[in-house]
Amino acid sequence: MTARQTQFEALVNAYSTDLFRYAVWLVRDSQLAEDLVQETFMRAWKAIDSLRDPALAKTWLITILRRERARVYEKNQAEGNTVGDIDLDDLAGFDAGHGKTEHFVLRRALDALPEDYREPLLMQIIGGYSCEEIAVAMDLQLGAVMTRLSRARQKMVRLLGGDDKTVRISKAGA
Repeated sequence: MTARQTQFEALVNAYSTDLFRYAVWLVRDSQLAEDLVQETFMRAWKAIDSLRDPALAKTWLITILRRERARVYEKNQAEGNTVGDIDLDDLAGFDAGHGKTEHFVLRRALDALPEDYREPLLMQIIGGYSCEEIAVAMDLQLGAVMTRLSRARQKMVRLLGGDDKTVRISKAGA
């Protein structure tokens, strides 16, 4: 096995689960998420020599994933598919008969957030990314990421009908 293959295998083993989880939250379809992650790793394989700093691998991969998602979105728009045609609850695996009220309420609140706020919030909560990693992945200034995260949390609190004392939205592991 070559050094390139070893490096790529290490990336797949280390980040495939995180990328899949993040992709599911972005597209709300596990099959599409699998396809996005697979395409992400295919593109990563082709460009692995451009990864100069292995410490930035996670951010590099999430950037590739986001670009792949944008390509899929553009393709679907060109084909005439709209978000209104998709049953988000079905794609998310939601089943009201199993009493997942909290899941339903949270999903609806997240769906109501503007994407500029939702994406960095999900990257932090689901992916465990730092503000710095989010800034790099989204090609934003650190201050912009922090502002978006703050506003996303404020909007979620309002959407969930609470106040800062009753609703806590924090990153993974916090």
